[in-house]
Amino acid sequence: MNIALLLTIFTAALVASLFGLGGGVLYTPFQLWLGIPLKQAAATSLFLVLVTSLSSTITFRHSHRVDWSLALILEIPTTLGAFVGGFISNWFPAKVLGGLLVALLFLAAGLMIRPPEKPFSSCVRTDFKGRSLWLWRREWEGESLWLDLRRVFAIMFVAGMLISMVGISGGVLKIPLMVLLMQVPMSVAVGSSAFMVGLTALAGLLGHATAGHVAWHTVFVLAVPVFLGAQLGSRASIRLGTHRLKHYYGWFLTLVAVITLLRILNLR
Repeated sequence: MNIALLLTIFTAALVASLFGLGGGVLYTPFQLWLGIPLKQAAATSLFLVLVTSLSSTITFRHSHRVDWSLALILEIPTTLGAFVGGFISNWFPAKVLGGLLVALLFLAAGLMIRPPEKPFSSCVRTDFKGRSLWLWRREWEGESLWLDLRRVFAIMFVAGMLISMVGISGGVLKIPLMVLLMQVPMSVAVGSSAFMVGLTALAGLLGHATAGHVAWHTVFVLAVPVFLGAQLGSRASIRLGTHRLKHYYGWFLTLVAVITLLRILNLR
């Protein structure tokens, strides 16, 4: 096993778990650069995302940073949107969709780095006192609010479509949407996202395993540095605190936006 690959995978897991991501956007390219076939690299990447998610979730759970109900609810419209996005992706020019996504990433990055004085409330109500089928009560860090599931589902469905059509990590958009539009604390958003990416990876991994694409001897070796890297990253995330974590995530989003823009400009 290439030592450079082990170190690179370890670093990727550390960075991914720091921000509640899966790391697949890093795992697959690294393997391709080392000559690993695409199908095997994709299957291995999904397994490593699952390991990253498991390792991070263990740490975040102990710190009460995973909102299990919220994560499961958000996965429904996001997954549906991702399916629809993949199905209709040929109907739209790639550069137009990519340009829209880049604009959203830059906007989200700016709002994370310099949060608005008055938080957005497009999905939130704080003055509701009755009962409603669509309003869902959540409590975070001692504060109570109501999420409007109609708006939440619509926004996450569109996010899932964009993610699928452009092919980037889901957590990149999910976290700023949770923080900026649903007023989820940054720490809870990161912890919940770490759990969510594992659910998506598991579904994809089962498909690849059925098709015989998983090289089990490789994935179990790589799982060790990934698990350790994710442990370090998630523990560092907890120590950073909400404000600094949000600030650093904003700069990380800026980097992702630049990389995505360069990828779009290379499209023919």
